[in-house]
Amino acid sequence: MYKVREFETKQLLHGGDYNPEQWLSMPEILDKDIELLTGAGINVVSLGIFAWAELEPEEGVFNLDWMEKIINRLWKNGIRTILATPSGARPKWLADKYPEVLRVSPDRRRMLFGARHNHCLTSPVYREKVARIDRELAKRFGSHPGVILWHISNEFSGECHCPLCQDAFRSWLKDRYTTIDNLNAAWYTKFWSHSYQSFEQVESPSPLGEIALHGLNLDWKRFVSEQTASFIAAEREVVREYSDLPVTVNLMYYFTQLNYARLAREIDIVSWDTYPAWNKWPLVETAEDNGFWHDVMRSLLKKPYIQMESCPSATNWQGVSKLKKPGLLMAQGLQAIAHGADADLYFQIRQSRGSSEKFHGAVIDHYGGADTRVLSEVSEVSEALKKLTPVVGSRTKAGAAILFDWENIWAMEDAQGPRNDDLHWKDLTLKIYHGLCRLGLNVDVIGEDADLSDYSLVAVPMAYQFREGFAEKLASFTAQGGILLTTFWSGVADGTDLCYLGPRPHGLVDVLGLRSEEIDGLYDWEENELVRAQGEDTLNIESLRGPYTCKYLCELPRLSTAKAVLSYGRDFYAGKAAVTRNTYGEGSAWYVAAHAGQEFFDDLMEYLAAEAGLQGPMGGSLPAGIQVTERTDAEHRYIFIQNFSETAWTVEMPAGEWKPLYGNPDEPLPVYGTLVLESI
Repeated sequence: MYKVREFETKQLLHGGDYNPEQWLSMPEILDKDIELLTGAGINVVSLGIFAWAELEPEEGVFNLDWMEKIINRLWKNGIRTILATPSGARPKWLADKYPEVLRVSPDRRRMLFGARHNHCLTSPVYREKVARIDRELAKRFGSHPGVILWHISNEFSGECHCPLCQDAFRSWLKDRYTTIDNLNAAWYTKFWSHSYQSFEQVESPSPLGEIALHGLNLDWKRFVSEQTASFIAAEREVVREYSDLPVTVNLMYYFTQLNYARLAREIDIVSWDTYPAWNKWPLVETAEDNGFWHDVMRSLLKKPYIQMESCPSATNWQGVSKLKKPGLLMAQGLQAIAHGADADLYFQIRQSRGSSEKFHGAVIDHYGGADTRVLSEVSEVSEALKKLTPVVGSRTKAGAAILFDWENIWAMEDAQGPRNDDLHWKDLTLKIYHGLCRLGLNVDVIGEDADLSDYSLVAVPMAYQFREGFAEKLASFTAQGGILLTTFWSGVADGTDLCYLGPRPHGLVDVLGLRSEEIDGLYDWEENELVRAQGEDTLNIESLRGPYTCKYLCELPRLSTAKAVLSYGRDFYAGKAAVTRNTYGEGSAWYVAAHAGQEFFDDLMEYLAAEAGLQGPMGGSLPAGIQVTERTDAEHRYIFIQNFSETAWTVEMPAGEWKPLYGNPDEPLPVYGTLVLESI
């Protein structure tokens, strides 16, 4: 077994998903691809993601020579390979001979062959056949000088409810709970008389049976993530029999079926696929939303990552397929680098002739010529990335963090109250994120298991589930001088979705200096307002005077030691505290009881950042649409300034001595423009 080496690159990677197996009967196409890719400055491709049927056309009959020729030719022309294991889509012979590899749906129906990821990750047969093809690939290519990284499968998703998975789930539950009495207590099965007498009676959630036992639903999602992590680890260990290359898995945008924090523990470098609907929503909002997810992915391992897929032009699967306007391809690619990526890759390199993605954008389209707008812009991105070579390997250090925890989301969305139409947790999280980003601050996006010692400001929006030790961690962080921000609907339930008894937020009553009494769900057309608190035990903060609009959810606290900053302005709870501050140890704990508007969170985060001693490199707040991020290494700081507004912006240079790596600081920064500065 090889000891894995760190993923390292001396240049920013630029390329994409290449499928030459589709063109083996047309060698002139493959020759043309090399010419076009080298001309465009492409230096890496991901290869073999869906090539299993070509690599093993019959069981035990391997056809790897074509791939070796492709890898050799790419390497000879300065293009390296990220080599995929082909487990994301199995060949027909495998499904026909071993039907157990096909998934069973929640309603207990065996799926037919087709699509992607229609396979059981528990199946010993499937794992055996995957291991065999992986081993052949690793033996042949694991030490090839042109191969730099293993790409495990593709975009893991879905779940299987077959008998094999049912047995594995029961074994997992036995390990977790030891006795059936412990499971019954954790799941509160006495409700509706659903108690189990043995683990063998437990079934996965199904619309034909149990779907309202929240502990079951939560543990099933955990199990599915564990099975996926186990599958990744199994593939990883097979390729490491013959290779010391690191491994990655490409993750996806706002995908909450799987716990990415858990999957990240099995890989060496994070990669992800991003397809923003740039022309559907306001540019500012789309750019910030995409930036948030870059920060989510970077924060999983807190080191450089890979933008594994993005579209060079228009997708084919969104409701309306809009072209990327001139300059937007560059802006999206450099946004990835700005947030800490060392690679900007596309899906796809060459547009396929048939099937479901034949009209998905590509570096090389059906026309196949060099004189296209897309290929010209790809070439320009290559030139920009060459200029940014000094940033390779530099890190993104953040003094502020926001909670985004997959298990908390699972529990909160399944809780059945206080709002079932939409809890708007995503909106709330992005409002806090926006409030920090407009100050030019780097932001980590973390889960409940994260170490908080690197941060001076931590925001915890709607942490419905407090798993064991989380409240103590927040209390310690605050006592040691941290600035803590919590919101309504936090500290309600434990790790099995049992509601805590006693005052809440659980474990933070003394930290916050209050307890929550009730929470009011508002219809979408209802609003309340936050106004300056009056009377004794209030705190007058000039920059937080209001009035501010709030909606969706309004929690009603009872204060002990906390000071009210803002109060509700309407309804029967007018005058009741809605925003509070409490001194706890060396730090302070803030509580926001309602889902307020963006203006409030902009004002609040500016105040809290100052209280935490955090300041962005540009000094103050930024205009809407201007994004500033910073990367550092042992010798230099690199400031990325990007314009996602509707007009050009005149840049005022930050304090200190800087030289431009990319862009001209003496000219207004155009829409989609990027300026990168290196410290002198």
